[in-house]
Amino acid sequence: MKKLLLLTILAVTIQAVQAQDFKKVQTAFLINKFPDAKTEIDKVMAADPKAQGKEGWFWKARIYAAIYADTTLRTKYPGIGKSADEALKKYIELDPAMALVKEQQPRGADVFFDMYKTSFSDAIKVFNQKKWDEAAEFFMQTVTYSDYIFKNKWTNTNYTFDTTALLYLGYSYQNANKPGESAKYYGRLADNKVAGESYGDIYKFLVNYYTTTKNEEQFKKYLALGRELYPKEPWDEFEIDYMDKNLTLAQKTALYDKEDAAGTMSEVKYLQFGDLFVNVKNKEKSLDSVTQQSYLLKAADAFKKAFAKNGQNSIASFNVGVIYYNIYGEYDDKYAANIRAMQALNTNKPPADKDPKKKAAADAKFKDQMDPLKNANAGIEKPLMDNLDYSIEWIEKSYNILKGKADKSKIEKSIANKSVDFLANLYAYKRDRMRGKDPKAFDAYDAKYKEFDALHAKY
Repeated sequence: MKKLLLLTILAVTIQAVQAQDFKKVQTAFLINKFPDAKTEIDKVMAADPKAQGKEGWFWKARIYAAIYADTTLRTKYPGIGKSADEALKKYIELDPAMALVKEQQPRGADVFFDMYKTSFSDAIKVFNQKKWDEAAEFFMQTVTYSDYIFKNKWTNTNYTFDTTALLYLGYSYQNANKPGESAKYYGRLADNKVAGESYGDIYKFLVNYYTTTKNEEQFKKYLALGRELYPKEPWDEFEIDYMDKNLTLAQKTALYDKEDAAGTMSEVKYLQFGDLFVNVKNKEKSLDSVTQQSYLLKAADAFKKAFAKNGQNSIASFNVGVIYYNIYGEYDDKYAANIRAMQALNTNKPPADKDPKKKAAADAKFKDQMDPLKNANAGIEKPLMDNLDYSIEWIEKSYNILKGKADKSKIEKSIANKSVDFLANLYAYKRDRMRGKDPKAFDAYDAKYKEFDALHAKY
């Protein structure tokens, strides 16, 4: 019993000493003698840190945070900000209900405001120095403490989080080449539909990030938010980019056919699908030539439908014309190759044999070699001329839109110059096909050739 009594007396004595020590800490702090308060709290914590519990960590955080917030004092205590952050996090861990903060209101929450404001100031400083990882660390601290402030309604505002700190936290991680972390904090802003001139790019970042990471659910989520909050931005382009990078050719084709049939596609989306189908030839090299050509025609269909939605879209009509020009060129190459093969046969044809039987056999052999080439060109003739005429039709549409337009863009000037060159080549081909056959048609096509040839490099 005596031993127990001695222990009880000892415990009471220690508590009394600790209470007296905390009184010294509080007195020094309340009269703004922060260095003295730091000395006292360090003594108390050094004597028995575990015994102090949440009260000790709370006062250590308050004192250290106050020194951190004082631009003069903080220079005397290197690393004080980090120590204040560690102390406050330890207090929060021990007192998640913030009982001590609430007991000492309205000043109890000062520690959070000191950490919030000073961290933000340091974050901006290192951000401007382009120290991205360090900036992210400070902005993270800023966001953490501002969240406690807004969650507990320690301000008179209706804000629920600090949009600026979150935005700069995302910027810092983005500049530090940590897109996953950046997406996390941009996503928090986007989820709350934060909008305005400074925030538009975060939605673009998010749809690009989830395109790269092949996350369809998140991509669609932020694409929808972007469309809702920034309806004038070209979101169709981002959607096409996602499809191009993440869907198979069969899936892309099925989606185009479905949306085309539903009549839901915009002019821009038709243009983007057109580009997608044009590039099939370069991306899907295993496809046979017939399938590749079918996708070129599908691209032409998409560009035509874009033009149907905007009859002044010179890019759409030019693209249609170029597709037909390329198809015509392929037929012309085959046609010319067959002509050369026939010429070679004629050049290398042996002299006629005097023996009637041998001559007949040689003629039959020659015919067997020549007829497939003649038949092939007979079959090529119509699609060659059809695609040539389609090309003229659509390139002339583009040229007619641009020829009288003032203040052409750089792209429009390029299209105009290319259009007259293509048209000169096409009409020269038609003219030459009429040489010695139809003088009237020859003269008409020659006139068109000269008209467009004279405009070379005029735009």
